[in-house]
Amino acid sequence: MTCEGRLAGRRALVTGGVSGIGRATVERLIAEGAVVLATDRHAADHPAVVDLTARLGNMVAYLPLDVTSEEAWASALGWVEANWGALHILVNNAGVGTTGPLATFSLADWNMVMAVNTTGVFLGTRTFTELMTRSGADVAGGASIVNISSIYGIVGAMESGAYNASKGAVRLFTKSAAIEFGQTRRPVRVNSVHPGFIRTPMLETGADNFAAEGRVAKADDFVAILEAQTAIGRLGLPAEIAAGVAFLASADASFMTGSELVIDGGTTAM
Repeated sequence: MTCEGRLAGRRALVTGGVSGIGRATVERLIAEGAVVLATDRHAADHPAVVDLTARLGNMVAYLPLDVTSEEAWASALGWVEANWGALHILVNNAGVGTTGPLATFSLADWNMVMAVNTTGVFLGTRTFTELMTRSGADVAGGASIVNISSIYGIVGAMESGAYNASKGAVRLFTKSAAIEFGQTRRPVRVNSVHPGFIRTPMLETGADNFAAEGRVAKADDFVAILEAQTAIGRLGLPAEIAAGVAFLASADASFMTGSELVIDGGTTAM
């Protein structure tokens, strides 16, 4: 169930917005009244981008964005200022899930995971701080930055050192930014979302890799392992994470900043 109109008149930017949690978030924010700039690494003529923009019409625009690049973020700011003049919601969702044993994990892979998952969040937040400060003064509850972390930003996992480090950094960066903005009276709230095991292309790729490496007989066996680690007994859906993002983006969460919203089907409760 959605609360249509809860985000009416607001402008949002979602990174990694073409698939998985990002795409579901774009769709949910639009369903609640926002106009969204979806960004991703793909060119504008990529089939997934074409499908997204065709289905959502003039409620969505698309801009290729490398979240690790200062220049790319500056271009995104320029686009938003030229086309909207305001930004009320920033969802730092883009991420990668490269994993492997510490003894063989390369420095290049470590740097890539940290650049996308952590530096991208920092750059996005820094880039839009001033514009969101101005924009937040005009809407109930202020502007909202939502950073997508993970349950693996709270607890550890085998062969996930880089991913754990990057998502843990997002968790504490979120708190630091929230304190700074609150104590300097910027009308910008900053919260993190911590998904559990969600049925996304990233998870499906991981399942296929485990099967290819012989760790499980087939990809479905990997999924079954994750389901067994979830109290509810199933994987989550991207739309269930998007619902939490929409809540944090709205005035319904006007007294929430520096908070962790865990949406994991009870995994971290077990």
